Order: sequence, then C-alpha cells, then structure tokens
Amino acid sequence: MKYRVNRKTNDRVSEIGIGSSYMYEAGREEAVKALRKAVEGGINYFDLAAGHGDSFPIYGEALHEYRNQIFYQIHFGADYTKGDYGWSLDLETVKASVKWMLEQLRTDYIDYGFIHCQDEISDWEEYKKNGIYDYILELKQKGIVRHIGLSSHTPHVINRILDEADVDMLMFSVNAGYDCGKGQYAYGESDEREAIYQRCAKEGIGITVMKPFSGGQLLDEKTSPFGKALTVHQCLKYVLDRPGVLVALPGAQSVEQVEDLLDFYNKTDEELDYSVISSISPAKTSGKCVYCNHCKPCPMGIDIGLVNKYYDLALAGDLMAKDHYRSLEKNASDCIGCGHCDSRCPFSVHQSERMAEIREYMESGE
Repeated sequence: MKYRVNRKTNDRVSEIGIGSSYMYEAGREEAVKALRKAVEGGINYFDLAAGHGDSFPIYGEALHEYRNQIFYQIHFGADYTKGDYGWSLDLETVKASVKWMLEQLRTDYIDYGFIHCQDEISDWEEYKKNGIYDYILELKQKGIVRHIGLSSHTPHVINRILDEADVDMLMFSVNAGYDCGKGQYAYGESDEREAIYQRCAKEGIGITVMKPFSGGQLLDEKTSPFGKALTVHQCLKYVLDRPGVLVALPGAQSVEQVEDLLDFYNKTDEELDYSVISSISPAKTSGKCVYCNHCKPCPMGIDIGLVNKYYDLALAGDLMAKDHYRSLEKNASDCIGCGHCDSRCPFSVHQSERMAEIREYMESGE
C-alpha cells in the first residue's frame, strides 16, 4: 500500500480506501472478513455514507480493535433512523443519527465530520440556517470531530463552501467519464472540474473520491462512454492521477474484492494505461496532458506525466509544486527532444516542446 499526506491535517492515508455503500449486502460474516482483510492490506481510510444502517455494526465488530490505526469519515446529514439511507437537513435528526452511528461503530470520536451531500447552494444555506454546520464546529471544539470535510458533486457549490467554511477534506465524484461530461453526476465542465482538483492541491485540501467506477458504468463495455470497458485498476489509476486526490473509495463487499483492489500495486504500466478515454475527451482537453503516461517509457527516464502535473499545479499557484518538481531524479531539463512522447500521446500534446516550456518556468529560480 502507498500513502499520501493531507497537508492540512498531516494525516497519512492509504491511496485506496473503502466505500461502504453496499457492504451490508455481503452478509455480516463475509463483510467483517473483508474489512479486516483491508486493514491487513494497509487500507486505513473508510467512508461511512452507507446504503443502509446495517453496515455500521459490521464496521463496529470488524474494526473496533484497529480504531487508532484507521480513519472514518462520517456524514452529518446522512440519516439511518429508519434503516435505509436517508438525507436530512433537520438538526435533531442529524444529532440522533450521529449519536447512533458512533454507538454502532464502537467509537467516541470522528476523524472527518462531513458536511454531507451539498449539490445546490440552497442546500448549504439551509444547512447553515438549521445549525448543522455550527453543530459540527461545536463537536470539533470538544474534540469529538477531529477535522471537517465536505461532500458534493457540484463544482460551483464546492467553491462557494470552500470560500466560507474551514474544510480539510473534500469528497468529490471523480472518474474518467464524469471528467469527459458523461454520466449521471458529471456536473460541471471539464475545466471547472479540473479547477477543483487544482484548488484543492494548492490549498492542501485532500480529495477523497466517490464513484470511481461511475456506478459500474465504466466497467461494462455496453455502458462505458468510451466504447470499451475500463478495468477496476485503470479507473483507480485515473483517479489517483488527478491533482489533489488522496484516496479513492471504491466499494467492496468480499475478501475477493478487497484482494482485487490491493492487486492494483502489482499491475504493469500497460495494464494501468487509461488512454482509451481520449476517444471522447472534450475539445478543451485536446493538447492538454492528463498525466495518463501513455507516452512511457521515456528514453531518458523522465516521468512525463508527473513533470506536467507539477507544472500545472505551479501555474495554478501551488507554492510547493516547484519544490516537488526539483526533487525529481529526472525532469524537463533531461529532455533530449527525441519526439517519442509526441508520437504516442493520445491527447495530441507536443510534449517535447512543452518540456522546454516547463524547464524555463520551473527552473527559473523564482
């Protein structure tokens, strides 16, 4: 397992976590084994926006002994008082649901207390008016909530809330389909979504990713907008290549599914190559590096995708991007202009020209 650090909280979280939407459907015994297998494999981050309340006692049984080794994100607005998932903006309902969740999880604190499911500005206005955000702040002051998160599918709503609230983590719906404008929650234009990634990277707000497979759409050739099914591991690679992303949160119900997620680290570059998305990429992304690394291998050993990512982040105002760039063993100054990357780029990026541009900007000493 590999880990990434949330710059705002210093928490070291696993790149792959577990989403709990349908954990309960596997049955209690198998689900408990699956969660313990996840921890044994190095997974330490778990989302609790569950599809049903039955998931919570499963987590409580499986992970209470590991509580100081793991992180829970718990959603203020997810209501399980009737068993099935519900969404509520009523303060007393939220209080009752949070109390119940903590009891079932056998814990007395929340690592990341999330402002839940804010897809309209009106949701945020009512959330504040009803006192739910103040309630999260109260629990943070008491130490019950360690950090504050935000869950949303909508870029303009995210920006509004990040302007007004002290958010440490963002849960955003990220996958190749949504970023190309395809799918149920493909909210925002491609450049708006990219701006969210870059803002979070710049401000040190970690992104936890929901819907990395677009509800399974990307895994089926019949429903994939690219005309070809992506693998679980290609989807995860795409997600983890987005700026600002700390952890992907795919669902898993069995030991076998958890093992498949962990197998991500055994895959070759060819097996992780998601450049098929170029078949429907928006016009705005033509000529823009998406860090897919289809151009590998570089004869000089340059990680072209990572060099491009740090450059884009520096242009967006990330003050740490140049330092990260300069720590690379190979960077743009090592480019010999052979054109190998130009001939392989599915997004028509003239990387050899871009390397000269990157070298001038990133190594200027500014």
